[in-house]
Amino acid sequence: MTEEMRTGVPAFEYFEYAQRAKDYVVLIPVINEGERILKELYRAYKHHISEYADLVICDGGSTDGSLEERKLRKLQVNTLLVKKGEGKQGAQLRMGIYWALRRKYKGIITIDGNNKDSIEDIPRFICKLEEGYDLVQGSRFIKGGRAINTPLARNIAVRLIHAPVISLTARQRFTDTTNAYRAYSARYLSDERVAPLRDVFMTYELLAYLSVRATQLGFKACEIPVTRAYPKKGKTPTKISFLKGNSELLKILFWNFLGRYNPRIRI
Repeated sequence: MTEEMRTGVPAFEYFEYAQRAKDYVVLIPVINEGERILKELYRAYKHHISEYADLVICDGGSTDGSLEERKLRKLQVNTLLVKKGEGKQGAQLRMGIYWALRRKYKGIITIDGNNKDSIEDIPRFICKLEEGYDLVQGSRFIKGGRAINTPLARNIAVRLIHAPVISLTARQRFTDTTNAYRAYSARYLSDERVAPLRDVFMTYELLAYLSVRATQLGFKACEIPVTRAYPKKGKTPTKISFLKGNSELLKILFWNFLGRYNPRIRI
């Protein structure tokens, strides 16, 4: 089925393999992740994650054959969303958030689709949402977390630049702020002072913005330990280029600090 473009949501197709079954949903943005997404979904299958939350793939237009319906159904994926409109990760997440809010899930967990993150920890995020938290950030850097083979440049950038600036902007300390493995309450995402469904969020702006807006508005936020593992050898699985990608992240970080992504609400 096709969902036409509307304000703040890109046009997309959806392939609904099952109706909503759980109170929570896991959104997994991907594009041409190949065997990585299949391995991640198999880990979710092995750890019975579909007993806790519905799994929804937010595809940016993959052409590698990894998202065949037969494979996804076997691995207990609930729905495949395929973006047709403009934008990258931010647009994929807006598509997924729109879908999740329309289905009236109580909370949303997001996780990259490149098999770096401990998807088996999904129940721990849900427990925190059930306790009343509105933003639950996964962190490899707190007690109980594990950072495996993290590239040195990435480690330094997160610890010495990104996390301190996000913490200052949010007015609460966070340690692993580039990590997309996190959870949000529907209450937080539905608040008009948050308004995540806006076209300004095309790439990585939405992750930075949602990291700080919760505590700025008095919503409850916390971190929980997770594992993020990079491969020992070969190319680092990331969509962020070293020069252009990282310079764009710095610009987003600065604009976020200045409040450029906050909605303009008439009081």
